[in-house]
Amino acid sequence: MIKKILELIVRSLFRIKVLGEFKQEEERTVIIVNHQSFLDGLLVGLALPISPVFIINADIAKQLWVRMFLSLSDYLVIDPFKPMAIKSIIRLVESGRPVVIFPEGRITTTGSLMKIYEGSAFVAVKGEASVIPVIIQGANFSHFSRMPFSHPKHWFPQITLSYYPATHIHTSKEGTSRQRRAQSGEAMRMLMQRCIYESRKRNDLFGSFLDSISLYGSSRKIIEDTKQVEYSYRKFLMISLGLGRLMARYSQEEEDIGVLMPTAVATLALILGLSKEKRIPAMLNFTAGADGLQNAIIGAKIKTIITSLAFVDQARLASKLEALQNVKILYLEELKNELTLWDKLTIFYNSLSFIRAQYRHQDPKSPAVILFTSGTEGKPKGVVLSHEALLANIFQIRSIVDFSTEDKMLNALPIFHSFGLTAGSLLPILSGMKLFMYPSPLHYRVIPEIVYDRSCTVLLGTSTFLFNYAKKANPYDFYRLRYVIAGAEKLSDSVRELWCDKFGLRIFEGYGATETAPVIAVNTPMAYRRGTVGQLLPGIEYKLIPVAGIEEGGVLHVRGANVMSGYYRLEHPGVLEAPVSDAGEGWYETGDIVTVDEEGFIRIVGRVKRFAKVAGEMISLESVEKLAFSVSPTFSHAASSQSDQMRGELIVLFTTDPLLARDTLRQSARTQGYPEIAVPKKIVYTDSIPLLGTGKTDYVTLKSMASEA
Repeated sequence: MIKKILELIVRSLFRIKVLGEFKQEEERTVIIVNHQSFLDGLLVGLALPISPVFIINADIAKQLWVRMFLSLSDYLVIDPFKPMAIKSIIRLVESGRPVVIFPEGRITTTGSLMKIYEGSAFVAVKGEASVIPVIIQGANFSHFSRMPFSHPKHWFPQITLSYYPATHIHTSKEGTSRQRRAQSGEAMRMLMQRCIYESRKRNDLFGSFLDSISLYGSSRKIIEDTKQVEYSYRKFLMISLGLGRLMARYSQEEEDIGVLMPTAVATLALILGLSKEKRIPAMLNFTAGADGLQNAIIGAKIKTIITSLAFVDQARLASKLEALQNVKILYLEELKNELTLWDKLTIFYNSLSFIRAQYRHQDPKSPAVILFTSGTEGKPKGVVLSHEALLANIFQIRSIVDFSTEDKMLNALPIFHSFGLTAGSLLPILSGMKLFMYPSPLHYRVIPEIVYDRSCTVLLGTSTFLFNYAKKANPYDFYRLRYVIAGAEKLSDSVRELWCDKFGLRIFEGYGATETAPVIAVNTPMAYRRGTVGQLLPGIEYKLIPVAGIEEGGVLHVRGANVMSGYYRLEHPGVLEAPVSDAGEGWYETGDIVTVDEEGFIRIVGRVKRFAKVAGEMISLESVEKLAFSVSPTFSHAASSQSDQMRGELIVLFTTDPLLARDTLRQSARTQGYPEIAVPKKIVYTDSIPLLGTGKTDYVTLKSMASEA
């Protein structure tokens, strides 16, 4: 009777929502639950249709609140430091009693998954039990959590419990007991991360933004740029509503609007404002030539471009804009004068939380943004990303990386690039993380100073950018950094070692593509392996398809909620070409040849298009670059190829090292086990390696240079 009354009170106070159906299919059952607060045991005990035995840590059992709950249920108090503790749980499972375990052992202090104790997983393996995951969401926003002071707390936040189907944790029968125990722990970590990702709320971009305001508080200071004005969620919402309202007068719903803007507060506000008004921002690459911009306009059928007079002047874009045809150019400075008193009153009214009641949510599968591929190997294509794709990728990242409200990210990457948009802008603003937006990643002296001055804890960059930041930075500039994440190009070993030696920081290398919104894999503190790009994010399937002539690995094909809706191509303007590959419909071919080890870590062998066929043998141009970096780590190198009648192709190495010679490369190749044929036939000295605005090597220009070499 007491339990029923308590259940009624708790359900009404916390508006508990239960998703999925709990099914105990086997007698031996281990129920695993993520640990967000002191409420967790009570919540699970009241919600489960069975009466399990709760495994309680001896230190947690001393808490008064926990002791009150324990009087209502069966429990077993264990000391995790005693060897016999695990055996007592295994005996309990083998007896047929369902057991509830919190594998993290402690309540989260980040909001993300904490360390998984291997013993919890080993219990399920040794007891030959099925595992039923239960994911709690929302309890970390209660006053019963252990979140830091900066994390907003509410007396009665809405709490969701999600049930997942029973599964088994399998480990190899080979190896030592310690190795099998470690394997089981890794398997349980990945299972819980996948379930946390799958428990995400389906929403659209602006709806998620409104949810973030509700969760983290409208008064929370969240975003700033070079103007050094720190905007609260509410102020940022007002800017977004104003820009969206203005642009709605010059466009129709579902129209693609070109956005030619730098990485700044106004740009991100404009993206969210357009999304609220059901317009689709098409992020134009302002570093592209006039032809590239015109191709993007034609492919996405863009009629209107929004930009800024100040930005056009500073970036010297006037001549490019004058060359564009069949498109209307609007300037923010001129539009602002069109805001009437009624507009301002409406925006102010809506910013007082009333917008949530009147906002019409969009289909998560509808287009949210259009990005354009970097064009490293051909003409850029328009990549249509849905609301679901962007938000899925954000949740995939959040399920494996412990970003928190105490973090502050510096994003200097261009917002027209998927890395800069999703990971660098949308992720922090939707996660309660503070964000500093800087308009150019090329200011190598300024960016380390901003990291130091604004106490940033997260920095994103390419290998090239990170190398230059490290060269210019004071050893103490990065003292607050927790995460340095590299993507968009392969991380050089010399850059990795420079950061470790000079700042004592480990760079976490990731991997992705514009078509996957963009992150596919990333190294994390929980799962890190040097020389790889990490493990696949939760919710991503993969296939490796062999390539003739290449023995190691295969072309990576991926499928998941974060994969694009399709392409807009110049040849068929406005026609959406859905993703399809040799793996089937809905699959995206990355074009990268990779290997995947037994623990799921991905190693990039090279791009299919970045292999040269020399005398009938396939040679990776990336391996040629790696050879050059091993000999000359402080200079820049890039490899390409040119046609040759005798050997099919010749390898051409471009370098900024004037002293690099073939003999030196040949000797190093012998020492490191590279084939003689991988030593470039020609070495061309250049003042700088051509780069795209995203920081990637411009291989199109490089190929042209190789043909003329």
